[in-house]
Amino acid sequence: MAFSLLISARRLARRSIGCAALVLLTGTPLAAYALTSADVAPLAADDFDAKSAAIDKLIANHDKESMAVLKALSDDSALATDAGGVLLQDGDTVRDAVTGKTVPAGDAQPVTLNNLLRSKVAGALSGMQLDSPDAATRDAAITSLLQNPDPSIKPLVDAARAKETDPALKKRLDTLWAMTALHDADPAKRLDAVQLVAARHDLDMNELLRPLVAKKPDGTFVEPDDRVRAAAQSGIDELDAIQRRSQIAGTLFAGLSLGSVLLLAALGLAITYGLIGVINMAHGEFLMIGAYATYVVQNLFQRFAPGAFDWYPLLAVPASFAAAGIVGIVLERLVLKHLYGRPLETLLTTFGVSLILIQATRMLFGAQNVQVVNPSWMSGGVTVLPNLILPYNRLAILAFSLIVVGIAWAVLTKTRLGLFVRAVTQNRRMAACVGVKTARVDSYAFAFGAGIAGLGGCALSQIGNVGPDLGQSYIIDSFMAVVLGGVGQLAGTVIGGFGLGLVSKAIEPFWGAVLAKIAVLVLIVLFIQKRPQGMFALKGRSAEA
Repeated sequence: MAFSLLISARRLARRSIGCAALVLLTGTPLAAYALTSADVAPLAADDFDAKSAAIDKLIANHDKESMAVLKALSDDSALATDAGGVLLQDGDTVRDAVTGKTVPAGDAQPVTLNNLLRSKVAGALSGMQLDSPDAATRDAAITSLLQNPDPSIKPLVDAARAKETDPALKKRLDTLWAMTALHDADPAKRLDAVQLVAARHDLDMNELLRPLVAKKPDGTFVEPDDRVRAAAQSGIDELDAIQRRSQIAGTLFAGLSLGSVLLLAALGLAITYGLIGVINMAHGEFLMIGAYATYVVQNLFQRFAPGAFDWYPLLAVPASFAAAGIVGIVLERLVLKHLYGRPLETLLTTFGVSLILIQATRMLFGAQNVQVVNPSWMSGGVTVLPNLILPYNRLAILAFSLIVVGIAWAVLTKTRLGLFVRAVTQNRRMAACVGVKTARVDSYAFAFGAGIAGLGGCALSQIGNVGPDLGQSYIIDSFMAVVLGGVGQLAGTVIGGFGLGLVSKAIEPFWGAVLAKIAVLVLIVLFIQKRPQGMFALKGRSAEA
């Protein structure tokens, strides 16, 4: 590639490619460019198109003097004189951009650039880093330029591609070159550029390819070459397909994530509601208690064991279960055991208890939300598809909810307490006749269900702020999941929770979050009209008669 070398302000001479390469590689002054007043005069004027052309010329030259001007433009240290000259300010020293001589600043004013020109200058300075001997510096420069490719930096990219020896960086430079060569005068280069851009499978590249298949007002295509247009359309179709797959996968994951939260909130309710038949409007506050227990444990680790902070969830999990379980057993022993068989009074009483717990929390921790910080191993996410990142905290909660379900299943099916719970659920009178202490089973089961809700609060603290009203957002959805799955049925609660999450997230993109929740409620009402016992029927207390 031949470069136009300006030897002086009076005459022009063309140097060979080898001599230009020597300048790039060694930086020797043998064939150094020399700026002319005509090169920099547009920078001092008010015509931004002329300024853009002048900056493009400086980038194409990419010699020491040109880069000094670009650096000054980036640092706002380039000054424009009334005579159309450009001065470069370095501290208290001001020198002429053309002659390099120190001159007084006089009434010179800073050169004004719009955002587009500033972006062009920043790209040029990043492009100069492509010639760095440090691979990490070149890698950072490529990353920066890929985010904002400008056709004007193509000469810098061409020079870097010719010298790059690192295979990984060379591949990324090929992509960067393609993004700057989409409007090259050579159709063959445009075709290569389109193919490279499409092969990157980056959804942001859609905006680069779409202009190539657009039409002008007169009906002709912007891109005159048929092969380039066909390649661009093929790349657009492939990127659209990738985007659809990412959206579907993202919706499924969002549904499963929401379902895991609803499952943790509803699992304890399924146990208490299925066993005792109590409509506990204070169940959401057990989630809140578990979340605040996690907050307390976090603060203790921050104060007394900051080096082990990443492991505070290991203590927060049992602490949240114990805190919610203790409050649950106290509530059952002091209040609920006196109201069995009176559903309306139970509903009103537990609603009042809910308000008391919320106010007590405000008095202890304040009315403002508090923040629970994720440990480092739950921060960030994993990229599974373009434009789809699965957060580690959501993945951890999904796995945690499945583990809790497994523990609850094991307790209810493999332990003596679980045997008693199932016996009382199916026929309380017969269980009492064979010696089961039903009142004690009620207390233990209620505490167990409350503890599971506390685990749900521990999980919720990892995906949002913790506040006194935390549980109010999940109590209605929890009841819907329990009723949909079937009262007292663990498997039904699992399917109901995940089903509600998936349906809600599938509807939200079309109708919004509020209308989606209304639509889900209507669907559940219609379903219950046809199948009152839910998806999984169970012989319950009504069968005892």
